Amino acid sequence: MASPVREVKTEKPKMKFAFGRKNYTILIAGIVLLILGFFTLSGGGSKDPNEFSYDLFSTRRMVIAPIMLMLGYITVAVGIMAKPDEETSSEETTI
Repeated sequence: MASPVREVKTEKPKMKFAFGRKNYTILIAGIVLLILGFFTLSGGGSKDPNEFSYDLFSTRRMVIAPIMLMLGYITVAVGIMAKPDEETSSEETTI
């Protein structure tokens, strides 16, 4: 007698993402703040190395840029540590 053929069902593994849409939005906002902060911090040099430029000590470079950088780093940290939404994190993707 021939043995019956068994069908083996194979399921694809399901992936859960660590971050949700809210996390990625906060991360992108933080990265944009960091980029703007570093652009604000740059510049102020003198074309002649023998001449001193007081533009190095402008309010933009000494106050505004460091505040923007700190806000950017805090925003990125919040984006990493924020709990993802239940509906977005429960979506499972098959590969």
